[in-house]
Amino acid sequence: MDWTLSFDPLFSWQVLGILLIPLAALMALSLFLGRRGALLRLAALAALALALLNPVLLEEERDPLRSVVAVVVDESQSQDIGTRAESARQAAETLTRRLENFDEFEVRVVEAGRGDSVDENTETRLFGALESALRDVPPSRVAGSIMITDGQVHDVPENASGLSGPLHALITGEEDEHDRRIRFERAPRFGIVDSPLEMTYRVLSTEDESGPMEVEVFINGELALVEQAEIGREMPLEITIPNAGRNIVELRIAAEEGELTDVNNRTVALVDGIQESLRVLLVSGEPHSGERTWRNLLKADASVDLVHFTILRPPEKQDGTPINELSLIAFPTRELFVEKIEDFDLIIFDRYQHRDVLPMLYYDYIAEYVQHGGALLVAAGPEFASNQSIARTPLISTLPALPNGEVQETGFHPRLTETGERHPVTRGLDGSAADPPDWSRWFRIVGVDRPEGRVVMQGPQESPLLVLSQEGEGRVGMFLSDQGWLWARGFEGGGPYVSLYRRIAHWLMKEPELEEERLTANGRGMSLEVIRQTMEDEAGEAIVTTPSGETRELPLVADDPGLFSGTMETDEIGLYEVANGDLTALAHVGPVNAPEFSDPLSTEEILRPLAQESAGSVRRLGDNAGNIPNIVPVRSNATSAAGRDWIGLQSTDDSILRSVERVPLFAGFLGLGLLLFALGAMWYREGR
Repeated sequence: MDWTLSFDPLFSWQVLGILLIPLAALMALSLFLGRRGALLRLAALAALALALLNPVLLEEERDPLRSVVAVVVDESQSQDIGTRAESARQAAETLTRRLENFDEFEVRVVEAGRGDSVDENTETRLFGALESALRDVPPSRVAGSIMITDGQVHDVPENASGLSGPLHALITGEEDEHDRRIRFERAPRFGIVDSPLEMTYRVLSTEDESGPMEVEVFINGELALVEQAEIGREMPLEITIPNAGRNIVELRIAAEEGELTDVNNRTVALVDGIQESLRVLLVSGEPHSGERTWRNLLKADASVDLVHFTILRPPEKQDGTPINELSLIAFPTRELFVEKIEDFDLIIFDRYQHRDVLPMLYYDYIAEYVQHGGALLVAAGPEFASNQSIARTPLISTLPALPNGEVQETGFHPRLTETGERHPVTRGLDGSAADPPDWSRWFRIVGVDRPEGRVVMQGPQESPLLVLSQEGEGRVGMFLSDQGWLWARGFEGGGPYVSLYRRIAHWLMKEPELEEERLTANGRGMSLEVIRQTMEDEAGEAIVTTPSGETRELPLVADDPGLFSGTMETDEIGLYEVANGDLTALAHVGPVNAPEFSDPLSTEEILRPLAQESAGSVRRLGDNAGNIPNIVPVRSNATSAAGRDWIGLQSTDDSILRSVERVPLFAGFLGLGLLLFALGAMWYREGR
């Protein structure tokens, strides 16, 4: 209980001033002049003033409040090294038990270092977690904070002005740890496909090492080359980007015996491959309504370098005009199909027929070009079913379908086959889901027998319309109608010719995104997203190998025909390997080369300045969770809160008021007696 004196005036302070100030002035004058009885009158005035002020004695009943202690436990990925996590857990449990024995302390345990956001997993943010834990506690009630960590903290404030109470840090890990790591120093984000790309990297060691070290360079999971690096020196690296789109460049060094961890013995860089140019040769057999459809589409693609020839003067149309008087450019057959045929990524025969413009031997060269990885597209018209069809040349060995001599000229809606609904070239084509499809009709189709490859579009009576085939190392496509220009002209509303033609061309040129069997993995935040393209009915499960070597199964669910996906939430940063059937893919989850792994050695130096400024301490816990200092309550104004084997936490003077009892001092006989005394003193003076 606490006793305090208070005043409860009978009048306002203004009225009391009007009454008492003149009397006080009169008493002062009486004292100054030395009048007899002045002291008695002064005592009477004081008694009257006290009566008017009404002094009250207050008896307060208060409950003391407890100080709040925040115990912040580092659960970041660097704590998974060795026995750090177990030591931190045991230390937190021991501290909690000891603090619960003190009635003046309230304990709040905070687990930090892992969360839903990328920043929470890539950097150790203990002070942000500490601030959140004490946000509702006034500074006077904060006893202090204890951090159990390896010392690698990335949000340390510049000074202790924002801290309330002493900061104590217990450092996990050993003092003599040894580690090697590798990192990229300069890694461009973009590179030209099939062109050299210059990068630099550095191998670091905590010990004074020198000499060469073997560095393995992997590109998209395949070993590309082996380099010799000098420890501590920035080393140059030249690689060739193999694919358009995302490429993962990974560097690895061998783990050394006694090394702290091998997690940072790997480093990755994500490089987007850019196709400098795709060379396409378009040969039109004759001018026709749809001739410019292919040309305009390919010319509109900035990544395509187009060479287009139209046969305007075939051999059978000789009119006697001398060659030197013609303005037409002679078809450079030898240059295109012998000398530079390997320079083209795609050859398109648009309604082309054999008219002795190309020697028979050149068709052999084209067939060989396809077998060795080239791409050929035949956009057929009625001439494909004639005696001058290119199917009657040595090119027959590469064509997936041969004409049967029939040409149907009737209106029909092109439709996707069951295979076409799954194939990436035609899957999800705008308008294909309606019945009939939401696009215009065509009016001509060339008949073929026993098509090989995949029929992805069909015409009337399920006759093949678009056939895609892989021949040797190359690819062949056959479009068995020349009516696509109707879509381009907007006839009956047109159709998705841009998407269709572009997909066909890029599939033939082996665009990775259009592969029938493809497995991709992407890191989005702290989630791993796996996408599987397949022509099968089911994709099965993906086997995911985490950076720590753990294997998990991820079910793949159908999103669309031929397209399956799955997402796995994770709190582990690094390179993930995904396998499904014979396919594998790599993905990096979280920021590349995150600070969490840039330096995994435990250290006392990062937190020491802040702890000393706050009157706290930093000491190594090591792997011995029992090596925990004693807890000692200290005053809030203590200049030091740590000793050799103890740490101090401040106790608060704050309390909660439960009740108040009032005792008036001038009430009843006491007040009456003092007033009578004042009157008697005045009478005594008059009687003299």
